[in-house]
Amino acid sequence: MTEDYLQFRGIRKRFPGVLALDDISCGVAEGSVHALIGENGAGKSTLLKILSGVYRPDAGSLRIDGRACAFASPVDAIRAGVAVIYQELNLAGELSVAENLMLGHLPSRLGWVSKRRLLEAARRQLAVLEEDIDPNVKVGSLPIAQRQMVEIAKALMRNAKIIAFDEPTSSLSDREVSRLFAIVRDLRRRGCAIIYVSHRLEEVFDVSDSVTVLRDGRHVRTFDDMEGVDHDTLVRNMVGRSIADIYGYAPRERGGAALSVRGLTGGGLAEPAELSVARGEVVGLFGLVGAGRTELLKLLFGAIRPKGGRVEVLGRGVTIRKPADAIRQGVMFCPEDRKTEGIIPVRSVAENINISVRRTFCRLGLLINEPRERRNAARQVEQLGIRTPSLGQLIVNLSGGNQQKTVLARWLSERVRVLLLDEPTRGIDVGAKSEIYAIVYDLAARGVGLLIASSELPEVLGICDRILVMREGRIVARLSREQADEETVLRWALPGAVAAAGASGRGSPEGATP
Repeated sequence: MTEDYLQFRGIRKRFPGVLALDDISCGVAEGSVHALIGENGAGKSTLLKILSGVYRPDAGSLRIDGRACAFASPVDAIRAGVAVIYQELNLAGELSVAENLMLGHLPSRLGWVSKRRLLEAARRQLAVLEEDIDPNVKVGSLPIAQRQMVEIAKALMRNAKIIAFDEPTSSLSDREVSRLFAIVRDLRRRGCAIIYVSHRLEEVFDVSDSVTVLRDGRHVRTFDDMEGVDHDTLVRNMVGRSIADIYGYAPRERGGAALSVRGLTGGGLAEPAELSVARGEVVGLFGLVGAGRTELLKLLFGAIRPKGGRVEVLGRGVTIRKPADAIRQGVMFCPEDRKTEGIIPVRSVAENINISVRRTFCRLGLLINEPRERRNAARQVEQLGIRTPSLGQLIVNLSGGNQQKTVLARWLSERVRVLLLDEPTRGIDVGAKSEIYAIVYDLAARGVGLLIASSELPEVLGICDRILVMREGRIVARLSREQADEETVLRWALPGAVAAAGASGRGSPEGATP
């Protein structure tokens, strides 16, 4: 049996009060993609930082091509042919693409950089990746997908044989993800040993040849090939329980209408939207990219001003032209882009929780009531299980799951009647997803109506009482939980698939019967 090109042997790493890695052993062969999965805190990032020379292990060894390696710094790792492409890309935004690619080994003569040779080398490398990127432009002006390609090109220019990707698709569209996967497969064909870290298990099956599961800093299991491995198997190994337990769905009683919408227009919707959500009901909103899910939620919240239509909350007509109107009516919204639209990264956990409800806490309408805000934040942190060292911790330092729970805590500080959630578990590990679902069910049990947009079809099928399918700005089908399965939902979501879905006899399009 051929020895793996990269091997971790008995890696152990301790930080004050925390055993981050405990006897981790696994390997990656040449010309293969090895996935590394686990919940937040499982030890994935620590292992990558040992590989990249950021940390030195307390015990154990790292072997590359049969030779023991001990990296004192990231420079040592780079010289050994290691490149780690982190979620937060390590590029100089004010420098050009070419300068980033050649940083540290700029072509020069007599101390002068040869711009001609610099650009020629950059163009050659970008052509290898089939990327049409101008090497003269500043990296900071590029979209995230192209910046990621620059990072990959930089790794190849340094002759990296081991390339690790840390959550590479968290900010990419479906088309960009497909392009990234094509690059990863090409790197595999070239003989690179690739580590792929992702919370998205469907990606693990799409791109990986083998997978190692970590839990609480320990090696749980390595699957040397993906034959016979399914989604539920990986989840059980990651968190110690099954998919059914992760979703935790149970039917519940529903009341009258929490939200009723008739003839809502605007925001690029192709036709007026009609929908309702009962008190205690969880309604899913599914559709492919560009279907109009986010636009519909923003219309309901007033983040996009509607052009017409009638909205009722608890049976009473309301006017929502801006978010402040929605909040006053008890309609709250957690956006898809948590980092730019949901949290205030330079503020504390307590401030992020209280930022909306502060208006009701102020003394005389002017003075901040700090004791009351502190009590509210502490109560929300305890009730939602937000893991933070203190209420004063900057929210940007929390994990994605705890950031999301903090955004939820903001709205639960208000009198919430309808909660709109856009991709509520994007970028969150499986265990944290389960905690978010538990919050959703608790709110439903308290009579809140929930409308949840998600691109994860298993999630929609797993937690929702009903599903609305959108396509090209229209609600095209309304499915009960009993009617919905992956095939049926996708038939409605795909362009030109109405006839096929109607022929199946399942679901009902807007304004027609199948």
